[in-house]
Amino acid sequence: MKATQFQEGHMLLIDKPKTWSSFDVVNKLRWQIKNKLKVKKIKVGHAGTLDPLATGLLVLCTGKFTKKIEGLTADHKTYTGTILLGKTTPSYDLETEFDVEFPTEHITDTLIDEVRESFMGKQLQTPPIFSAKQIDGKRAYEFARKGETVVLKQNQIEVFDFTLDTSALPELHFSIKCSKGTYIRSIAADFGKALKSGGTLIELRRTASGDFDIKDALTVEEAIKMIQESEI
Repeated sequence: MKATQFQEGHMLLIDKPKTWSSFDVVNKLRWQIKNKLKVKKIKVGHAGTLDPLATGLLVLCTGKFTKKIEGLTADHKTYTGTILLGKTTPSYDLETEFDVEFPTEHITDTLIDEVRESFMGKQLQTPPIFSAKQIDGKRAYEFARKGETVVLKQNQIEVFDFTLDTSALPELHFSIKCSKGTYIRSIAADFGKALKSGGTLIELRRTASGDFDIKDALTVEEAIKMIQESEI
């Protein structure tokens, strides 16, 4: 491909590595494109943030294609991952330490399936306090890390498909297809509560966003190589 396509408008499907923020990926590839084109500025953005501890599909747009980001962000998303039952953390994932343990002996496959059914369809969800939600001009996690209590507004989400594998309890492997703005960490925490236990998201991978699939994504290294080898 020609490097000038990045200015005219290009879409990159990236498999985000664990511990990288979505901005880390954007920043890294923006620098590579700027260096290749020898320009001071180029627009690069992503559609749908992934937490640093999550991996998987990140849709990046460059140049004039950044105008498409709002529409792409609205697409439904598909994830796979693992919920650990019987323990909780303040962040609902492994960003923070486990703080409370709950019984799991009463949890059966039948109970899990009943709770799964209750999560299908449209519902109101409270975002995690350790999230990037804006409150009075600040990110919610800024308050959370200071130990301050804030109230987050509920959002309407929709779960289109939700499958569970109970073969490794207390770890619960899942696949979920949901609307934009769905926090899978909140799904994990709320699922644990609904089981009269606890739940923590210990693994998360985005496998699809709208019509885009992880199988078509490049690693960051592969994307860098593609940029470097593009024609001027």
